[in-house]
Amino acid sequence: MTVIYETADHGSLQTPPVIFKETPEGPQLAVEVVSIRISDVGSWRKMSRQLSAAAAVFFLFVYAGMDLAHSSGWNQTLNVSASQQFECSWFIGVLAGAAISSMAMSFIPKLPFYVLGALMQLAGAIMYATAPYNYSVLLAARYVAGIGVGLITVPFIIHSAEVASDNYRGISGSMEQCGLALGIAIQVIVDSQYVDDRDASVNQIHGILGIVLCLLGLVLTSLSIESPIFHIRRNQEETARRCQEKILGNFIYNVDVAFEEAKGYVQDSKQLTFCQEASQMPLVKVLIYRGFVAFSFSLPLTTSLISSSLLTEGYIGSWPVTVWGLVRLLGTLVAQAFLERLGRKLFSLVALFCMGSLILSMAFMYEDSNNVRSYYDMLQIRSLGVAIQAFAGLFVCSSPVYLGEAFPLRVKPLLVGYVVGFEQTVHIINIIGYRRASSAFFYHYYLSVGIILLLGVILFVVVMPETKRLTLREAGRRIQRWHNLRCF
Repeated sequence: MTVIYETADHGSLQTPPVIFKETPEGPQLAVEVVSIRISDVGSWRKMSRQLSAAAAVFFLFVYAGMDLAHSSGWNQTLNVSASQQFECSWFIGVLAGAAISSMAMSFIPKLPFYVLGALMQLAGAIMYATAPYNYSVLLAARYVAGIGVGLITVPFIIHSAEVASDNYRGISGSMEQCGLALGIAIQVIVDSQYVDDRDASVNQIHGILGIVLCLLGLVLTSLSIESPIFHIRRNQEETARRCQEKILGNFIYNVDVAFEEAKGYVQDSKQLTFCQEASQMPLVKVLIYRGFVAFSFSLPLTTSLISSSLLTEGYIGSWPVTVWGLVRLLGTLVAQAFLERLGRKLFSLVALFCMGSLILSMAFMYEDSNNVRSYYDMLQIRSLGVAIQAFAGLFVCSSPVYLGEAFPLRVKPLLVGYVVGFEQTVHIINIIGYRRASSAFFYHYYLSVGIILLLGVILFVVVMPETKRLTLREAGRRIQRWHNLRCF
C-alpha cells in the first residue's frame, strides 16, 4: 500500500508528497492510494512575519496621509492661510526624500531609512504642535515631514515585495495606500469638525496626532526584517538565510525553496544587460499607472466637495464630508482583501473606469458656469465626489504592488524613486494649475482628467499583466512584456 501525506500550502510553496512504499514479497498487487491532508497551524504566524515591513511603517503612512490631505485643501484652519508654496512644500519634500533614498538604498539596509524617516516626521509633528500659528515654522515642518515620507516610501515598496511570499505580496504592498487613506480620513474629519472652533487649533491637533503616530511607527520599526535579497546580492548567504528563516519560521522545506527562489531572482538580474535593465516598457507602464493615483485625490476634488457642501448643507462639517473621507478608506480595505483572490488587473481597471467616468460626468456638470449656484447641480457634484473617492480607494491599492514587482534589481531603487517623484510632480502641477486657473477651470480640468483616465484603461487592458500569486521573478518577467491581454 502507498500512503501519501500532503501538507497545506505555505504561502506560495507546497511541500511535495512524501510517499512510503511497502514492497510485497509476492506478486505485484494493485496499489491503494490514501491522501491525508495536514493543516497548516502556523499560517497566521507566517503571515504576520511576512507583513513585518508593512507593520513597521503603517503608522508612518497614516501620518503621511494626514499631511497629504493637509496639502490637498484640507487646511481650512483660521490660523494660517494656505499659499501655493505651503500646499506644494510637502510634495517637494517627498520628492527630495525619494531621490535621496533611491540613490542610497542599494548599499544601506532598509531599517535606517525607516528610523530616519520616522524621526523627521516626528520633528515635523512637534513643530505643528508647538507652533500652530507660526507660518514659517509650519512651512519648515512640512518640508521636513515630506522628506521623511520620501525616505520611507521607496524602501518600503521594494522591501514589501521582496519579503512577502506570493500569496501575501498584494496585502503587504497595499498597506501603503491603506495607511494613507486612514490618514486622509482622520485629517478630513478633524479639519471639517474643528474649522469654526476658535478654542482649538487644527494645526495643533494635527501635530499631536502626528506625534502619537510617529512614536508608534518608530517603536514598530523594530519588527522590520531585512530582505534576504539584500544580503544575497552581497554574497552574505548565511545572513540571508537567517533572514529567510525569521520570515518563514521553522518550516525548513519552505525556507529552502524560498531561499533558492531569491537566489534565482538575484542571478537572473545579474544576467541582464544594461539595455534590458533600462527597458522603458515597465517604466512607462507603472509611471502612468502611479501618476493616475495623484488624480484620485487632489486640490480640485477637495474644492468641489467643500463648495458643494457649503451650498447644499450650509456648513463644511456636514455628514457628506465625513462620508467622503471614509469611503476611500473603505475602498482600500475592500481592494486589499481581493488583490490575491480576484487579482490586481481586472479589479483595479474596473475601478479606474468607474472613477474616470464619474470625473467626466462631473466635468459636464461644470460646463454651464451657472450650475455652481444651483442647489440641485451642486448636490449632484457632491454625490459624484463621494463616489469618486470610493472607486479611487479600490484602484490605488494595486499601484505599490505593481511598482514593487517591476524593474530588475540593479535599477529598481532608481526607477521606483523616479516614479514616486513623478507622482509628487503631478500633485504639484494640480495645485499650480488650480491656483492660476480661470473661472472655467473645473470644466476643463475634469474633462481632461476623465478622458486621460479612460484612455489609460484601454492602455492598461493591453499592457498591464495579472501577477496574482506569481513569484517576484515571474511577475517581473510579465511586466517586461509589451502586451498582457489576460485579465485574470
